[in-house]
Order: sequence, then C-alpha cells, then structure tokens
Amino acid sequence: MTLTRPPAVPAWFPQAVVPPPPAPVRARLRPDGPQLVGAALSIAAAMLLGLLLDLGPLGGLRHLRDHETGYAQLRESLAKGTTPIGQRTSGGALVDPGTPIALLTIPQLGLREVVREGTSGDVLESGPGHRRDSPYPGQAGTSILFGRQAGFGGPFGTLGNLRPSETFTVTTGQGTHTYRVLDVRRAGDPVPAALPNGAGRLVLATGDGPRYAPSGVLLVDADQVSAVKDANARPLGAGSLPPGELAMGTDSGAWIPLVLWGEALLLAALALASAWSRWGRPQAWIVGVPVLSALGLAVADEVARLLPNLV
Repeated sequence: MTLTRPPAVPAWFPQAVVPPPPAPVRARLRPDGPQLVGAALSIAAAMLLGLLLDLGPLGGLRHLRDHETGYAQLRESLAKGTTPIGQRTSGGALVDPGTPIALLTIPQLGLREVVREGTSGDVLESGPGHRRDSPYPGQAGTSILFGRQAGFGGPFGTLGNLRPSETFTVTTGQGTHTYRVLDVRRAGDPVPAALPNGAGRLVLATGDGPRYAPSGVLLVDADQVSAVKDANARPLGAGSLPPGELAMGTDSGAWIPLVLWGEALLLAALALASAWSRWGRPQAWIVGVPVLSALGLAVADEVARLLPNLV
C-alpha cells in the first residue's frame, strides 16, 4: 500500500488563529468568618488604642495646647478688665462653661494652671474648673475647684503632696489671692471647722486612689489669708448643677455622639474586611489603619466623657 503525503497548504491560504487561553479570573470573595472576627478585633483595638491615647499622651498634648490658648485669653481679659468675677457676665447672661476665669499657681507642685468656668468632663479635659454654684476664688465663702487626677495631663495628680501651712495663689479679675493649706483629706477624715462670716476658703478636689481608676475624692482645704473680696449674686445655688458637674460625675450627653461615631467605626471595619478580600492584606491596611485610628479617637473622646470627671 502506497502512502501519499497530504498536499501542502499554500502560503497564501488563511491560517486558523487559535486564541490564547483566558487569564484566570480571581474570585471576588465576600468576608468570611475569620475576616469578620478580624473586623471585630479591629474595632476593639481601635477603641482601646484611641482611649489610651486620648487619656494619655494625646490628652496631655491637648491639655498643653488648651493651657496656652486659655492663658492668652485670660491675659487679654485681665488687661481689658473683662474677666468674669461672678456667675453672670456684664450683660446679665451666665458665664459660658470653659471660659478662663483665673490662674492657679502652686509653686511647691510646679503647678500653674488656667482655671475655667464649669466642672463637666469636657471642661476638665482642658484643665481645672470652677464649680459654678460656689463663689469665685478670692471672694467670701467656700470656692471649689476640680481637676483631673491622671487623664488629660492630670493637673491635680500631685495635690496629695501639699502640706499644712504651705501657701499658693489664685489670680482673678479681682486681683491675686493667697491661700494657706489647712490639710489634705479623704473620705472619713475630719472636716475643717465652719468658715467664719466674711472669710474665704478654697477647696481643691481630684480623684483619690489608683491612677485612671479612682475610688474616691481627695480634697485640699485652704483658708484665704489675703483680703477677701465681696461675692456677687449667685443665681446657681446648691443643688442646681447637673450630676455631670458634681464630683466624680459623668456626662450622659455623650451617649448620642458615641452611638453615631460607633456606627461609623463599625462600617469602616466591615469595609476593611471586604477590602481585605478584594485588594489583599497590605493594601487594605494601608487604607484602613488611618481611617480606623481617626474614628477610634472620636469614639474614645466620647467614652472619656462617660468616665468620672476627676479621672
């Protein structure tokens, strides 16, 4: 049997074109169980880190910034003679919470702080605050100042180191007033004798106990030894302040913004989990970490308002 070769295909005959195999398509996955767990851990980590930074180093930097701006505002108002010396302004309205009203100087502790009107948690984030239902420092009666023990710079964290007979000053719109320390007291310690009519006293209050977890209130009583000024009328009397402005009070108004910022943090964490599946881990973290950090700080700021105001 004779085999014959197939006829050669002429060069001009069109050749069949074989398409290349299609490139593999990467499946677009939805977040699975481990990635959802990672999202939950991301939320918890962002909140915890934000709270630690907010109460710690970032809060300390914020306190320094607020001290500088408050000191500049106080110097200007003292120079113009417009520093508040009572609960009402010259126009008859109540002094806005957060307004700088005095400068507290305690050389023994290296403390020099701007005192602001009000004792709510957000006011005390900037520094010591004056309890609004008490007379102003330098006036007849018992004036009360609150300050944080550890958070946001902890300006009153060393009050327990004061000793009887030591003196310090408070400068207000009525001049510079000198006080002599009676003693440092805690819950159960004897209360100082009643203040005579026309005399002045200052009580400094902060948290007592472990840092960031105080179990009570530490008080420093000091009697005024300089000339006492007359106190202006006080429309806010005892019992007129909201609970958030009392010692160890919390700001219930922080719940609504906390929920809103928390929802934003949750959505961002879920988006990060989805991006992890689509883009890969490095790309997702490059985009997600700054967003989660910013939202974590926002949530932490509201959580801090729910903590006792003397922390």
